[in-house]
Amino acid sequence: MLTCQGASHLVSESQDRTLGLFESLGLRMHVWMCINCRNFETQIRQMRLVLRQSSLHDTTGTAHPLSTEAHQRISKVITGR
Repeated sequence: MLTCQGASHLVSESQDRTLGLFESLGLRMHVWMCINCRNFETQIRQMRLVLRQSSLHDTTGTAHPLSTEAHQRISKVITGR
């Protein structure tokens, strides 16, 4: 059975790649039973939608890439490494 930690990892992974059949089924089952993970999944989807919409409304037409330093700081917070 998938733990909440495993489910949250798969929710995050699903934003970047297509989950395998067993990953997807395990996640669906866990989210169906766990309100906290269901809420987390909803929040992640909403954040992605808001970020996608905000990038569509960027009127400058220029990209705003993160510096390597900023990317590393964010990565460290997200992965805990």
